[in-house]
Amino acid sequence: MNMHHLKVFLAVAEAGGISAGAARLHISQPAVTREIRELEASTGLALFDRQPRGVALTEGGRRLLHYAQRIFALEQAAERELRDFASLVSGELRLGASATLGAYVLPALIERFHAHHPEVQVDLQVSNTRKVSALLDDASIGLGFVEGPFERSLYAHRLIARDALLPVVGPAHPLASRASLRAEDLAGHALYLREEGSGARASVEQAYREHGLALEPQMSIGSTEALKRLIAEGRGIAWLSERVVVDELASGKLCRLAPGDLRIERDLHVLWRGADSLSPAPAAFLAMVLEQVEPSSGNIKTF
Repeated sequence: MNMHHLKVFLAVAEAGGISAGAARLHISQPAVTREIRELEASTGLALFDRQPRGVALTEGGRRLLHYAQRIFALEQAAERELRDFASLVSGELRLGASATLGAYVLPALIERFHAHHPEVQVDLQVSNTRKVSALLDDASIGLGFVEGPFERSLYAHRLIARDALLPVVGPAHPLASRASLRAEDLAGHALYLREEGSGARASVEQAYREHGLALEPQMSIGSTEALKRLIAEGRGIAWLSERVVVDELASGKLCRLAPGDLRIERDLHVLWRGADSLSPAPAAFLAMVLEQVEPSSGNIKTF
């Protein structure tokens, strides 16, 4: 069915006459008459009875009017929804983040975004770098924030910050009181690491290989908070983000080791599927994040 014919039909039916319908559509009466005749020819039905004053719908016209009103109501609803979606009056922001970024960096950024776009629904999944990459691959999220290595050819990406991993122990650990250490001094002490697939673990594994240290973790823990508690109460060593142990180091619940020849730093990135167009909400969030990055330091100002 020709949608322009249908729009002319609806205008005439609602206005009650050819001339009134033409005025509503800002076209000539002959053009309206021609459109109605073509629609009647295509349906094989008379849709209007011509009367001295205007027109009246036939039974076929009344049946078609019901559908025409629904069709153009849906058209208007689609236009409104897309307009709201584009202007961030509605929509969804789906994010994925590895542990440090998800717990210590993104909450403040999400709150800032929500203050400007309160109608956008935000969903944040906190996991590890490997799982965040998998969520991007199947389009479950629009943006991924990761702390570990990723396949750069698969994603568009931007550096947003740099982070240091610190070796920390509980106060009772035999190395806690040592003012000076070397990497080799860490050998022989129990090592607790994040789970396989985490960015922190990948960074530690690479650093230990480069220094010829055996990597034999006694425990693999999938939670940074659980890892901090185990270290505080046990006798193992853990490498944790400088951002997540500030309070524990200040209170003395954890102690920082300082091997002079071993320092682990990592880059924190935001990723997205480069082959896909970002929807308005993730595009706006990405722009907001990148506005916060200090070009000189590579760190987000709010860190």
